[in-house]
Formats: sequence, structure tokens, C-alpha cells
Amino acid sequence: MILSISIRDFVLIDRLDIEPGAGFTALTGETGAGKSIILDALSLAMGAAADRAFIRSGADQTSVAVEFGPPARHPVWAALREQGIEASVDEALTLKRVVRACGPARAFVNDQAVSAAFLAEIGELLVEIHGQHAASALMRPSMHRRLLDQFAGNEKLLSACAEAFDVLQVSRDARDCLELEQADAVATREWLEQAVEELERLAPVAGEAAELASQRMRLMQSERVTESVGEAEAALEGADIDTALSKASRALERICRLPGFDGSSEALPEAARVAAEAVERALIETREAASAVFGLERLIHYDTEALESAEARLFALRALARKHTTDPETLADLLLRLRGRLDLAEAGEDALIAARKAETAAQARWHQAAEILTSARKAAAGRLEEAIAKELAPLKLGRATISICVDALPDGEGGSQGADRVEFEAETNPGAGFGPLRKIASGGELARFSLALKCALAEAGSAQTLIFDEVDQGVGGSVAAAVGERLVLLAGAKQVFAITHSPQVAASAATQWLVEKDHDQKSGGTRIRGLDDSARQEEIARMLSGAEVTEEARAAAGRLLEDA
Repeated sequence: MILSISIRDFVLIDRLDIEPGAGFTALTGETGAGKSIILDALSLAMGAAADRAFIRSGADQTSVAVEFGPPARHPVWAALREQGIEASVDEALTLKRVVRACGPARAFVNDQAVSAAFLAEIGELLVEIHGQHAASALMRPSMHRRLLDQFAGNEKLLSACAEAFDVLQVSRDARDCLELEQADAVATREWLEQAVEELERLAPVAGEAAELASQRMRLMQSERVTESVGEAEAALEGADIDTALSKASRALERICRLPGFDGSSEALPEAARVAAEAVERALIETREAASAVFGLERLIHYDTEALESAEARLFALRALARKHTTDPETLADLLLRLRGRLDLAEAGEDALIAARKAETAAQARWHQAAEILTSARKAAAGRLEEAIAKELAPLKLGRATISICVDALPDGEGGSQGADRVEFEAETNPGAGFGPLRKIASGGELARFSLALKCALAEAGSAQTLIFDEVDQGVGGSVAAAVGERLVLLAGAKQVFAITHSPQVAASAATQWLVEKDHDQKSGGTRIRGLDDSARQEEIARMLSGAEVTEEARAAAGRLLEDA
């Protein structure tokens, strides 16, 4: 259940800290006081969509933190472990949401950052919020199947059915594609045979065109390379650089060996040694240069036949690539694809048979999954009818009956959610006949049917906290009192909050909070305060009489509290 709620700078709320208890708590107050704002704040902490409009005027951010105390066997702990969230069953669990004026909104579980989607997943396990327009879900048959699946706990069966349908869709698309490809292949078989034959004769290899182009370029340059090497050799031989440098080296060495020059640090001997070393280096490098130049000749291969062969092959590849409007490098892949299409034209029936078998098998698996889901829905429909029937009498609808129809969809209309159409039908008086709930029930009846359904769903769900927003909408008097009594019974096993304008519902609660404008704040605001017995009587009297509280209203409020 919820242990505490902390709200900061949320719309009209500056600072609000609440520590609710177990049982049934009623939230009352005048219209516009901010009851729905508190519900919006709770929804935000449960993973609802973030909106910067939630930030109180003048604030940089808003935050809502809700602390829970789930029992040790609650499924929320397993969900946290799967996500690697550190949490202990011996400690409270805190969900928090922060929306900033600048930057993205953030979500936390026990101060560990999580995605908003995961926060919503956790929130659904902990709290069920039934909005004031929830009865409208009963007006839409499209929602009835979802409500039944929720009651039945069909999540795994729905997942299996969806997976089987996805496989069916893939196999169906594959078969459709294969049929189209085979039809096209048969229609173009003659062209395919010619194209494959022509490509096979050429036998292109991946990467071949680029290598041929490089080889052709090298062979074309061989003659020029030969001429340039010859010129370099002639220049080196004609100049006789080696002889000249050898003579210069010997002359400089004689200078360095003269008496008084050897080891002297004077300018002339030092300069003579530097000159000798430089000439020696030049002699060595000249000989290395000559060796490198003469070595080039051994590497030159000028082969006219090789050049002609490379050019012919390259031009053939390029011509065939132009014919097929492609790149020469893709010809090998093209050959494989065209072979595949030709094989499909020649022996494609076998592939089609295999694809059709795969589709049939996938269809059978989906049908099986859908049938299991149908059986689960029909079984759950009976249980839900019984559960709702138990709720109707206390809500002054004892003569009414709910029937949940699970009918097969027409062939071809089934999908990932199975092959059923689910609709709630009602008979409001015995013998009147069943009809669609959306057509049979009045506004007040629909609200009570909705409450009966919510109670049945709530008792089957994992959420330990239930929040009802104006569940008493459209009813009053003894019916409103019956609604309050049912919420009291529900609060025996759950923590229940009800935002209400009904004095009968408010009087039924164990605890009552008043949501009101905070007139101490210049900018206006919302606050909540718990009411003692005297204040409860005054508030319920206001709900009975309106703006001016009369003694008769106070007396009536006192009787309501006593009867509760």
C-alpha cells in the first residue's frame, strides 16, 4: 500500500506531504480545489506522460515521490530483479518522477534511474487508478475484450498468440513474395536463360574489375618506366661521379693525416675533417643510389600480351555491366541472383510447396494459440459474470444480470489478440431480454455496473492500492450509500481512496481528507488536511446543503456518520 506521498511544485501545490493509512480514505472538497491535481501527481509518479505544464509557476521543476510497502510475495519484486534494480522486501519501495523546465523528465525507483515505461510497468502492479470517465469504457465494445483478459490474467496467452500471429504474418508474406517472384521468373525465363549463359561464359569474380584496372595501369606505364630508368643509368655512368668523389676523398684524407692536423681543434684541421666525412658520405650514398637505379631494371615487366589480355577482360566486364545497368564489381552477385530466379522458374514449385507448408504450419500454431485463448476467455467470462453478479445486489442492481458474450470473429479477421469478439450484455429486469450494455443501461446504472466490474477486477489484480475518482457519479441517496458500503468491503483487503462529491460515500470512509484552496498563499495553492469527527460532520454537512451549512444539514451529516 502507499505509505507516503511527497509532492513539490506541482501545478497549484507548493509542498505537500501525506502519510495515508490502510482502509478506505475519502477525499472531498469543492470543485476546483485541486482533487484531480493530486490524482494527476500520483499518475505522474506511476509513469504517466510528463508535461512541463505540471511545473508550478515560478519553479524550475516539479517532483512527486510515492513510498510503498508491498508484501514479500508481491510480483513487483520479481519485476525489479529482472531489471537489476536493487530493492529489499524489508524496506520501503519509492517511485519518483521529476519534470524539469529545461531538460528531459526523469524517473527513479529507489533513487535508481529507470525509463518512464518501466516506471509505468511497476506502477500498474502497485496501484490501480479508476478515472471518473472509466464507465465510458463499458460503452465501447472494443474495451470489453481487454477488460476480460485483464480479469482472466491472460497476459502469457496473449503473448503466445501474438508471437504465433507474427510468425504467421512472416510466413504469409514470404509465400506471397515467392509467388510473385516465381510468376515474374516464369514470365522472363527466356531472358534469364540468355543472361545467365552470358554471365557464366564471362564468369565474373568479385573484386576482379578493380584488380584488372590496376594491372592495366601498371602495364601501360611499363614502357615509360623503362625509358626513365635508362636515362638515370646513363646519367650515373656518364658523369663518373664515383671516380670524382673517390679522388676527393683521398685528397682530403691526406690533409687530415698531415703532422699537426691529426686531432687538432683548430679551424682548418676541423674543417678538413668535416669535409672528408661529407665526401665519404656522398660517396656511399652515390653508390647506393646507383645500385637502386640499376636494380629497377630487374623489376620492370613490359608484356604487350598481358596488357592486351587485361584490357580485353576489363572491357568485357564493363560492357556486360552497362548492359545490366550495374557496376562491374556486382556482376558476380548478379549472376547468383539470376541463377536463383532461373532455378525458381525451372523448379520453383518445390519452393512454393515448402513455403505453403510453412504457412499452413504457422496458421495451425496460431489457431491453436487462439483456441487456447478463446477457451480461457470463455472460462473467465463465467467467473467474471459471477463476480459481477455478487457486486450488483449491494449496489441496488439485484434484478440486473450481466452476460459476457465471447463470439468467434469472421474468418480472416483474427489477429494478434486472438479470434474473439467480446461484448458485455445486460438484462436490467428479469424477462426484459439481454442487450448491449451501451444501449440497455442508463447513466446511473452504467456507473454502478462500472463499479461492480472495477471491484471484480480489483480483487483479481495484484495492486494493493485502488484509487477511484468520482465512482459515485450519477447516483445519490441509497444507491450512493450502497457504493460507499461496497468500497468499505473492498477496503478490507485493499487500500482504497475515493475522490467523491457524495456525502454518503464520504461518510462511509474510515478517514476523510479535505482538499481546499490555501488562502494563506498569495499566489493561491492547494492543501490537504485530515478531518477529525467534528470537522468531518461540518464537511459532510456542506456537501449536503451547499455553500450555506444549516443545522438540518449538520444533523443529517451526523446521522450519516453514525450509520456508517
